[in-house]
Formats: sequence, structure tokens, C-alpha cells
Amino acid sequence: MANDYFQFKRFIIHQGQCAMKVGTDGVLLGAWANVEESKDILDVGTGTGLIAIMAAQRNPFARIDAIEIDASACAQAKENVKTCPWNERIHVCQGAIQDFNPDHRYDALLCNPPFFVRSTPAPELGRTIARHCETLTHEDLLRAAERLLSSDGKLCVILPVTEAQNFIRLAQGREWFVNKLTNVFPTPQKPRKRCLIELSHSRLPYQEDSIIIETERHVYHHTFHALMRDFYLYL
Repeated sequence: MANDYFQFKRFIIHQGQCAMKVGTDGVLLGAWANVEESKDILDVGTGTGLIAIMAAQRNPFARIDAIEIDASACAQAKENVKTCPWNERIHVCQGAIQDFNPDHRYDALLCNPPFFVRSTPAPELGRTIARHCETLTHEDLLRAAERLLSSDGKLCVILPVTEAQNFIRLAQGREWFVNKLTNVFPTPQKPRKRCLIELSHSRLPYQEDSIIIETERHVYHHTFHALMRDFYLYL
């Protein structure tokens, strides 16, 4: 059973009211996404608020909005933001991204999106919404990014390999370009399990690299260590 909280170096994430707990996917995206030069950042489907809080830690000047459709998760995210050191720069709201109409555009949109398209839904409704494309399809996400990002804004997501390939094809059909792709391997011996993807409407020099999570059980690889050292305890 997952703990009701997850302690990071500079903040704590309570997660007892969230269907989706803190996981490696969210932490990877929060540490990897290109937010250093962004003035306005949007975290779509914020869940516990983790990615929004990580973005605030990494960029001391950015304003961050976080949107969450589930009422319980949204309340939990607000509590987590309230107790973090950067709460004055993070605003959490409840609602669907399809109905979200802010008065400004964003430099970066981050999303750890639902990714199961044709699979058996989870028995818990909240977990189904968080993991399956029931209320946020990949087309919905791309349309939201097109509407909410500035002309040179970046969309950053993490997906399993097959879903990532499908998402890239879908995005390219809508005139998005992949700027950066990072392959995530559980260990050096296992095949890649996730892809971190940065897209924009600008054709920039393409970058591709890799992260390995562990060299062996409970021993982090140096690439994962370097990415997480500002967040994970004991790194």
C-alpha cells in the first residue's frame, strides 16, 4: 500500500486523496521538462500538484497554473501547494482543460497524460480517469496546447513507448515538431519503457538521449541520479 505522503528534499507531497500516487513518471517529467526560461507554465492534470511544485523549485521566477478535473485530487494539490516554499507562484484550479480559458498564454505546458487507449479500465473511477483517455484524449491535449501555448511554447509529456510513437505521429499531423526525446530504461539490460518528449511548432535541432533508472535493485544509475539529485532524499 502506498504511503499517504512522499518526502522530497524541499517539499512534501500528501497523496491520500489522490487516485494516482507519486510515481516515477511524474517525477521524471517534473525534473526533465524544459522550464528554466519559461515565465508562465501550465501543468495539465496536476494530480497531487507534484509537477507544478517541481517546476516552481526549478524556476524561481515562473508563474505556474495547475488544472485538475478530479475534485479530491484538486483539493489535495491545493494543500500540497499551500505548504510548499513557492506557494505564492502556483495557482491550482479544478476543471477540464477543454474548458480552461485563461487571459494569457504559456511558455511551457507539462502533462503526464492518460495513456491507455484500448485496455481494461481500472476498477476505481478516479484511477481510470487518471490513467485512461476517458476525459482527456491525446487529440484534446494537442488542441489545448495549440490554444494555450505561445507561438514558441513547448509541450512536454511522458508516455509508454507505443503510445509515444502514436502521439508523435498524431502531433506531426498537426504540424508539431519533436525537439527532444529522452528514452527511459529501467536498467541497462531491459528495453526502454517510457519516452520523455518535448514538442513545439518550431523546427529546432533534434536531440535524443537516454536515462537509465537503476544499475541494479535500489542502486540508481548516474543519469537518473544527476536528474533527481535536487529532489530525492539521500541523493
